[in-house]
Amino acid sequence: MTITLLRGGHVHTPLDRHATAMLIHDDTITWVGTDTTDTTTPDTVVDLDGALVTPCFVDAHVHLTSTGLALDGLDLAGTPTLAAALDALADHATATGATVVLGTGWDETTWPEHRPPTPAELDRATGGAMVYLSRVDAHSAVVSTALLAATPQARDLAGYHPGGHARLDAHHALRDTAYAAIPTSQFTAAQRTARAHAASLGIGCLHEMAGPNVSGTTDVEALLALAATEPGPDIIAYWGELGAVDTVRELGLAGAAGDLFCDGSLGSHTAAVTTPYTDRPDTSGHLKYNAEQIGEHLAACTRAGIQGGFHAIGDAALAAILDGAALAAQQVGPERLAAAGHRVEHAEMPPDVGRFARHGLLASVQPAFDAFWGGEHGMYAARLGPHRAGRLNPLAGFAAAGVPLALGSDSPVTPMDPWGGVRAAVHHRTPGFGLPARAAFAAATRGGWRAARRDAEGIGTLTPGAPASYAVWNLGGCPPLTPTGLPDLSPGVTLPACQRTVVRGRTIFERLR
Repeated sequence: MTITLLRGGHVHTPLDRHATAMLIHDDTITWVGTDTTDTTTPDTVVDLDGALVTPCFVDAHVHLTSTGLALDGLDLAGTPTLAAALDALADHATATGATVVLGTGWDETTWPEHRPPTPAELDRATGGAMVYLSRVDAHSAVVSTALLAATPQARDLAGYHPGGHARLDAHHALRDTAYAAIPTSQFTAAQRTARAHAASLGIGCLHEMAGPNVSGTTDVEALLALAATEPGPDIIAYWGELGAVDTVRELGLAGAAGDLFCDGSLGSHTAAVTTPYTDRPDTSGHLKYNAEQIGEHLAACTRAGIQGGFHAIGDAALAAILDGAALAAQQVGPERLAAAGHRVEHAEMPPDVGRFARHGLLASVQPAFDAFWGGEHGMYAARLGPHRAGRLNPLAGFAAAGVPLALGSDSPVTPMDPWGGVRAAVHHRTPGFGLPARAAFAAATRGGWRAARRDAEGIGTLTPGAPASYAVWNLGGCPPLTPTGLPDLSPGVTLPACQRTVVRGRTIFERLR
């Protein structure tokens, strides 16, 4: 047995807000307290030099292969104009010489042109390459003439537009063609990049959202194999397919949940809303499943003892989820349904948070969405008008109703940034909708384990008996810790930098000094 003592820092534990030290036996925390109260002789002593020690973060909603592809390749997030995005695309195509170009992150609502690029513009920028550029919300994409030609069936699918901006089923078909043309080695490299990046941010666990409309079984199997053989954050994977109990069992996944799309996104006008979009009165989005289908899925998952769940953003989609949960409760019993802990991803426009609690539904939320697109002049206000936009993402309402919350990024939709996500949850753009700092931090740590029904033995906290999964944070340049024992999360202040990430006693990241 190896005994390690961390001392001389600030240990964030519910047991003692003045704790400065922590003792670890192999992969388990055995003691926390002050430097002067433990008499054990350790094998290794780590001088924290005033650093903060916290539980590892859990990012409860990610797409790791897509994240890695963005980190390794073409990420158009933050490009100020359409012209700048096309220049970046041209530079990338020239530098790589690739015949298939993948990219992500563009957002026409921030460009003065207020439109996406056309196939002809993509053709000119790349010399005719096969191009797939996902919008920032990942629910639509622009594609080149070559990719359209290679996917002729897309023209007959829902969401096809001759201007090259594809949504819904057409989008999925075009993405599948583009991804099929990429070598497996590139996807493996992307997965490694994404896991290493997460570890460098103090993230010790990632909820991968796989599925037939996101990534195939080969992708998720490769990711789980990588996680089993190489150090990095824990991976908890979900499969987003209706009634896919057998697939979940065969692949050893956490549930038939995650990105099982009941609707789309607000940015792409595909989230299902009860009142038409303000900036597109001709559409109310797209509702894929009705209450009966949702109820059957949740009931089947409950009977199988696995988690079910859906991606749902618009109020029409969330109303269908709640109605479906009520139907499932009639089939399996309300207590059994509530105990199953089914989850809803995003849940941005809930019509009734109380019904979430009554059915035992968990909300996997992304506070960065509000930080990026909320406010009077943000994308949400443009899509829905200020009144509806100001009622999105009611984190405080969920918490007050007793709905368990887990925080995630939906990376690459928004970057993996755990402290930034906690700050966004606290400083919501709508007054009264944010969380207290302690509650936000808990949702970003233990909340992720609870959302996956794996919060036994204290994981997600620094307490005796809990797995030694923690992050060490350099506080240099940061304001002093607040009375909560957490960093100052005020907008604009410097947030801690990760020095070391440890998962179950194994160091998966250490910053060189």
